[in-house]
Amino acid sequence: MSDLLRSLVEHTPIPRMVKIRQSFDDTILDDPLGELERQLRSEPSMGKIQAGQKVAVAVGSRGISRIAELTKTLIDELKRIGAEPFIVPCMGSHGGASAKGQAEVLAHLGIDEERMGCPVRSSMEVVELDRLPNGLPIYCDKIAATEADAIVVINRIKPHTAFRGAIESGLLKMISIGLGKQKGAEACHQLGFKYMAENVPAMARVMIQKLPIHFGVAVVENAYDQICRIEVLGVDRMEEREKELLVEAKSRLPQILFSQLDVLVIDYIGKNISGDGADPNVTGRYPTPYAHGGPDVNKMVVLDLTPESKGNANGVGTADFTTSRLVGKTDWPGTYANGLTSTVCAPTKQATTLADDRDAIKAAIKTCNILDYTTCRLARIRDTLHLGEIEISESLLEEAKANPRIEILEGPYEWTFDEEGYLAK
Repeated sequence: MSDLLRSLVEHTPIPRMVKIRQSFDDTILDDPLGELERQLRSEPSMGKIQAGQKVAVAVGSRGISRIAELTKTLIDELKRIGAEPFIVPCMGSHGGASAKGQAEVLAHLGIDEERMGCPVRSSMEVVELDRLPNGLPIYCDKIAATEADAIVVINRIKPHTAFRGAIESGLLKMISIGLGKQKGAEACHQLGFKYMAENVPAMARVMIQKLPIHFGVAVVENAYDQICRIEVLGVDRMEEREKELLVEAKSRLPQILFSQLDVLVIDYIGKNISGDGADPNVTGRYPTPYAHGGPDVNKMVVLDLTPESKGNANGVGTADFTTSRLVGKTDWPGTYANGLTSTVCAPTKQATTLADDRDAIKAAIKTCNILDYTTCRLARIRDTLHLGEIEISESLLEEAKANPRIEILEGPYEWTFDEEGYLAK
């Protein structure tokens, strides 16, 4: 079969490429760890934690800039006041929806018992706290709910990939879905993303009322995946401030500075990059009709899976083409669990699979609905978190030269593939 597919694409030309640098607002927080420490020492909610109290520190699966260092700073400050912190994986169904898998996800991010100096207590057991008026049950990690004297959460504030609302992806979602483990994530998603903007904050409000949640550490990143703001938010002002931080986060979102592409090539997808593998806010490929934005992309190719994703290839189904390498690395049951929990199953399907990078890229060009393949408007990115330096096809060169936010670095040149048909990364 692979020989047949190769014969169908082998004569499709790949355009010459140009390396460019896209410029975005590069505002950065010079000393994020020092800023976090300063805010923790002045936060009233931190002052209410007593010596000897057990504190659950809820940490998720996203590749937040310096997340291990931020977590360690928080742990050290809790220890300084005599508290006894422990880490709880806070990631819904990620990590194959297993206790071992979720601990491994954190370890891949640099968060483990040895490096953090405190226990990592990973369990998928939950307790039901209450129900919303619409009947949705509200769950929480059993250890955090029954054994912690205080709970704190850490998360990045950013636009969600499947719905729009005043609250999207941030501290409240971390509480309602992350702390809820697989059952909580499943419950919150049960009525679909159409109602997620209502259900996420509604669930979080109940959990804040019924659990000893003291505060959250909110992180906002610039377009270069660097921390530009950290705020320690007590539960009394968490929701309102998160709304404001989301507006800022949306304004800082990195983007591809071309509104229409025939082909988009993405080197890596993964849960540490985005909940959808590749951020739809960047690619324009959304898993639901309840979110929008980004470029108009005719065909999308994903080439590989990040090791941090632990085989979860959620998002591959939003691409048109992928490679046998990515498929071979995929934990399909773990990936399908993502769809079964979120109720959005299209992103967990296997995209049309070609033998290697070269064939997958040629397949995308062949099917992108243009008459002259040599004029293909093609862009290649490493992943949706890193959009500073990208590659574009020669046909986009004049448009790039006319954009003051783009610097031409190198090219045009031909892509080089190794003996197995893969691009250098």
